[in-house]
Amino acid sequence: MTARAAIAPTPLFRRLMVANRGEVAVRIARACDLLGITPVLAVSAADQGAAYTNGRETVCLGGARGAQSYLNMQAIVQAARQTECSALHPGWGFLSENPTFAALCEAHGVTFIGPPAAVMHRMGKKTPAKAAMRIAGLALIPGSDGVLRDVDEAQAVADRVGYPVLLKAESGGGGRGMRIARASHEVAGAYADAHAESSAAFGDGRLYLERLVEGGRHIEIQIMADRYGHVVHLGERDCTIQRNHQKLIEESPSPSLPEVERASTLAAAVKAAASIGYVGAGTMEFLLDSDGVLRFMEMNTRLQVEHCVSEQRSGRDLVVEQIRVAAGHRLSFRQEDITLRGHAIECRINAEDATQNFRPAPGRIARWYVPPSEHLRVDTHVSDGYEVPPHYDSLLCKLIATGETRDQACDRMISALEGLVCEGVPTTVPMHLAILRAPAFRANQYDTRSIPGWPV
Repeated sequence: MTARAAIAPTPLFRRLMVANRGEVAVRIARACDLLGITPVLAVSAADQGAAYTNGRETVCLGGARGAQSYLNMQAIVQAARQTECSALHPGWGFLSENPTFAALCEAHGVTFIGPPAAVMHRMGKKTPAKAAMRIAGLALIPGSDGVLRDVDEAQAVADRVGYPVLLKAESGGGGRGMRIARASHEVAGAYADAHAESSAAFGDGRLYLERLVEGGRHIEIQIMADRYGHVVHLGERDCTIQRNHQKLIEESPSPSLPEVERASTLAAAVKAAASIGYVGAGTMEFLLDSDGVLRFMEMNTRLQVEHCVSEQRSGRDLVVEQIRVAAGHRLSFRQEDITLRGHAIECRINAEDATQNFRPAPGRIARWYVPPSEHLRVDTHVSDGYEVPPHYDSLLCKLIATGETRDQACDRMISALEGLVCEGVPTTVPMHLAILRAPAFRANQYDTRSIPGWPV
């Protein structure tokens, strides 16, 4: 099973800038190769000369820090123009969900590989997104109707929907700007803390509130749309295994989603995306509550790290499709053309010491090896001698194992993890092995509140 179907080279764009790094850049460049497009890798000073850039055209954006390079909008657009790139792919992370950046690209004649800036802006703000999804018929988590005016309104809404409640940043992400209040007397403090963190992290202190659903499962739906109103889904993914709201393991199909709820919500997600004029790849995130109801949380207006899971089950290359759609082409497949096969599971391997509170572990990797298998996909930028920089996310690779059943996919992933060699820096492999071997994980008896099998 593979997502790399043969594609006749089509010069949709002659040259495309890859405004990201590491395995993201490698993934996008591979799609460009399939389409006959020349990828130009934008790199920071820290990534200049990294092995994954060998044989590729590169342009240095600036210093090692993100603000000097991968977050420097003006420098990126200028680099695209100077290298004659007519399109730009932001990948995931960094500026991938920044509508100002998308608009800046378009203003300078560079096609942004993603949804229109206006749609991105609307869905990037949590309350307009929830309002649009409510109109489209998706179930929501009870909470405020919009942004909270002040702490007094937060108190009133919390008392109305019932405790515990979660205060969340309107412009937030990655778990920042979020605070829990389990009783009425905790609301004021939670509001102040969330407001301060949101202001510092996003330059926007606005908050909204929703009832905290504890013991739920995190489910997300992958959609793809073109500019002609055609929208399809590629099934759902279960991303319940998380630490501090950062996903560790993703799989598809979800082992917890009732079939009736799956079918109805997939159809509703397609309808919702069409109703807002969505274009490109996107992900709708839901929380499956104890009653088996999927409740919409937010929409990510980009490709997710874990898109590989959906690719492996569907046999479709989502990055290729993103580029084609951005060039004005219709989707190359319809909903009835998509067949989701077997089970896929992904592990994100980071350069971190999981036994030391997941402390990042930059350094030189003396030896790197992942045992090859026809049932294993490896997305990575790492090779022998790679220097893990301290400036960015510590992701080294993604392993995606497939099988006819969930147990078979898990067993194949365990074999891959046992054979992975990374000499020089610690990785999260021991944690992933502990999870996959845990009886609670194999029996599907867990939720967002804990990591089965960890700590050991």
